[in-house]
Amino acid sequence: MAPLLSLFLCLLFTHINAQPSPGYWPSSKFKVLGFYQGFANLWGSNHQSVSQDQSSLTIWLDRSSGSGFKSVKPFRNGYFSASIKLQPGYTAGVITAFYLSNNQAHPGFHDEIDIEFLGTTPGKPYTLQTNVYVLGSGDGRIIGREMKFHLWFDPTAAFHNYAILWNPDEIVFFVDDIPIRRYPRKSDTTFPLRPMWLYGSIWDASSWATEDGKYKADYSYQPFVARFTRFAVGGCSAYASRWCRPVPASPSGSGLSPQQYAALRWAQSSYLVYDYCRDPRRDHSLTPECWHR
Repeated sequence: MAPLLSLFLCLLFTHINAQPSPGYWPSSKFKVLGFYQGFANLWGSNHQSVSQDQSSLTIWLDRSSGSGFKSVKPFRNGYFSASIKLQPGYTAGVITAFYLSNNQAHPGFHDEIDIEFLGTTPGKPYTLQTNVYVLGSGDGRIIGREMKFHLWFDPTAAFHNYAILWNPDEIVFFVDDIPIRRYPRKSDTTFPLRPMWLYGSIWDASSWATEDGKYKADYSYQPFVARFTRFAVGGCSAYASRWCRPVPASPSGSGLSPQQYAALRWAQSSYLVYDYCRDPRRDHSLTPECWHR
């Protein structure tokens, strides 16, 4: 009976921990863009390749350069997604990023909303880091709001959809339409409100990316490659009419549905590995949104 009991418990655990349905799929609401319909090269043009039909983009990092791209227009809110496939093997020190920022418009005093994949060593999982910066200051006290996750799948084996939804009420991070983090607007001082551009990049962040900089980028494994496809962008550009309606996070509008909240709790209870609000080393007087979360 012992083997049967073990099998039963294994199946029960697998069922309990199975990926839930969020009941709402924002990735299906927006038209897929060809790369040049929405983006342009930002840097490292010789480390970037667009497919002939513009449906996919490959960027890579080697000893000479990384690469980045940028949306052709800024947005004041919206839904921003791409399907991304990461490189397997040794990728320590390497960051693949998909994010919103206005750093070029407000250098040293910018806002930013990040999805970053922190490279790793063989046998250890990638870390997906989400982050929010608000009015980053030029005095060296740029305050990050990091939440980090391990994923419930291998992000190097296939493309998966990653998205940021940003509207006047909240920021929601999605993985395959599962909301993994919701950052609500609690005050104007802790929420990004100025227009931002959408970016993607691959670059060397050896000083901090992998186990706080313990493992560096090793260029004997170059090139480090990231692949993007199924770009989707919807919402209000910075030039849109003031009547432009922000993208809702759920069928009911502001906030998540009960089914989405259940999926979010599943993701955070099973796969969250770091939460800045729970870090006793942080000065939480600088992050007042943590006080009554």
